Amino acid sequence: MDGMLSQEEINALLNGMGSESAEDNKQDDDTVTVGTRKKPEIIAPEIDESLLSADERDAIGEVANISMGSSATTLYSLVSRKVNITTPVVTLANWKTVVDDYEKPCVFIQIRYTLGLDGTNILVLKEHDVKVITDLMMGGDGTNTDGELGELHLSAISEAMNQMMGASATSLSTMLGKMIDISPPEATLVDLMEFSSGEDISSFLSGTFAKISFRMQIGDDLVDSTIMQLYPIDFAKSLYDTFIGATQEAVAEVTPEPPVATPAPAPVAPTPTPVQPAPVPQQAENMGAVPQMGVPQMGAPMGMPMMNMGQMGMPMMMGAVPQMQNMNIQPAQFQNFSNDFNPLQGQENMNLIMDVPLEVTVELGRTHKNISDILDFAPGTIIELDKIAGEPIDVLVNGKFVAKGEVVVIEESFGIRVTEIIK
Repeated sequence: MDGMLSQEEINALLNGMGSESAEDNKQDDDTVTVGTRKKPEIIAPEIDESLLSADERDAIGEVANISMGSSATTLYSLVSRKVNITTPVVTLANWKTVVDDYEKPCVFIQIRYTLGLDGTNILVLKEHDVKVITDLMMGGDGTNTDGELGELHLSAISEAMNQMMGASATSLSTMLGKMIDISPPEATLVDLMEFSSGEDISSFLSGTFAKISFRMQIGDDLVDSTIMQLYPIDFAKSLYDTFIGATQEAVAEVTPEPPVATPAPAPVAPTPTPVQPAPVPQQAENMGAVPQMGVPQMGAPMGMPMMNMGQMGMPMMMGAVPQMQNMNIQPAQFQNFSNDFNPLQGQENMNLIMDVPLEVTVELGRTHKNISDILDFAPGTIIELDKIAGEPIDVLVNGKFVAKGEVVVIEESFGIRVTEIIK
């Protein structure tokens, strides 16, 4: 029949399809199949362990430990759960290391320093951890982690990281002795199965970089996983130099300079002043006790003479003067206090007392009454105050006069509108 294929033509077509499938399979040998998806071939250079010395790794780990300690405290206030972030481990890594550690989709949070430090770093969180933190921030119990990661999760984790890294920047400012600030973090959901090189995410991920690993625990069993912070090598080295410089300056400030020895003035031999010996009075017979200096003995006759200091065997003041003149006396030397004031230190100290309760009192007026007038008080008694009608009333905080204001009515309650702050 016209338009029909013969058996030979059908066999030829089937053989051609088989050869094409074999060719496709041959091309797929260059990739690794994971489930139903193909993992691209990872392009990453060999890791050069000499890029960071042991001292540099220790210093970077110390900086990261202090930063994450402040971040954990901030995260605790956001999720209302116990947060524990362990001591960091600093290693060198490449893109292949990151892909091997985080095969599933994860969240990359890029943090840029805008003041005090010049550089950027990336914080890597697992998808499940982001869902738990977002659910806790929205008032949940941390178990609502079904569904895909959306814009709501990215927005919430960006705000959480903004506050966490802001607290971290404050700690770094105190430790390094200079102001440090960051730009708002940018959170992005990254599917590592789609990238053969980290250069498409950030330029420094194409080579060797520093990886700081932490173990983060939230609640009893909500989160127990590893988070990573990735630093470019040049940024890690500059952070080390800044840390060492600040440490040396702190040691120099704490260690006082030795005082300069000044020669003591040569002692001048005093000219002794002749002292006439005091006449020895005749002692009373049968005296029961030694009388006090210059005070008659109780029970002794009123005419009895008083004992002087020479009789008691005590040194005379005139004899003590030469000994004081022979002593080496120098003016006291004190270390000058620095006038430098760290505003961050003051701000941090103020934060410690922000939640201390104070008693605020509004005083309408005062008057003075006698007890007899107060005893005559009865329901309906009118007490005239020292304030004139329409005059501002006083606002006191813990008894301290701080402001003036006027009385207002808010629905069914009285209030006060502050009109003047007393300086």
